[in-house]
Amino acid sequence: MIRSMTGFGRAQASVEGYNITVEIRSVNHRYFEFYAKIPRTYSFLEEKVKSTLSGGISRGKVECSLQIEATADESVVVTVNEPLAKGYVDAIGNIAATFNLANDLTALSVARFSDVLSITKAPVDEDELWAKVEPVVAEALNGFVAMRETEGEKLSADVLSRAQTILDNVSYIEERSPETVKQYSGKLLERMKTVLGDTQIDEARILTEAAIYADKVAVAEETVRLRSHIDQLRVMLASNEAIGRKLDFLVQEINREANTIGSKAQDVDIARRVIDIKAEVEKIREQIQNIE
Repeated sequence: MIRSMTGFGRAQASVEGYNITVEIRSVNHRYFEFYAKIPRTYSFLEEKVKSTLSGGISRGKVECSLQIEATADESVVVTVNEPLAKGYVDAIGNIAATFNLANDLTALSVARFSDVLSITKAPVDEDELWAKVEPVVAEALNGFVAMRETEGEKLSADVLSRAQTILDNVSYIEERSPETVKQYSGKLLERMKTVLGDTQIDEARILTEAAIYADKVAVAEETVRLRSHIDQLRVMLASNEAIGRKLDFLVQEINREANTIGSKAQDVDIARRVIDIKAEVEKIREQIQNIE
């Protein structure tokens, strides 16, 4: 099943003291390009998130937002800078002695001096936190992929419809092409009669000219290749692989065959059908830019 390159997925869970929210969104891009919005405290999770997403996404500019809110009291560590505290106490003692002042220091007053106390959060166990986050990322990814597949079905249906329109026009060209040779032979004969009057007309010359014309306007090879390309297009659209780049190349080949038929066309009706084919090819090209 093909997938669109645009998608969105969201998942949220409360897991053992954490509220975790993951959002994934993407737009078109030639390759897999990843951007993360993760709190700096948990930046160590970025590579793990990227690795998980790259396993389910081949192409697209992907942005993942990860929010982690601690709901339980986080452990903190209070550290005393003893050398600095001693420096404050000694300095204030010297001031008291020098200026005959009361030394009324207390533990609380010393603790209030700058940088005497430092407060840090207890280190986070990275593997333990990832074990909580990973299922939420996976759930968001599943929703994201499901949306891409739904959009992919619509894209596939549209491309197949346009491919059938191309084939209908090819069928008309295949039927019409021999008629143009007959018409050319008839017109050539009429012109020669007009020019030569009652003079004997060389039928062999007419047949030779008609054969040259038929070879010049023959498009059988091009229509056969066009049909082959459309068959290949259908096979690709039924594939479970990422096919966006391959489709882009295939559509170029379809357009090349249409251009060749157009350059050979000596008939107004065939020329119109070629224009219709090229219009459908261009619409297909636009659609496959959205396919992963």
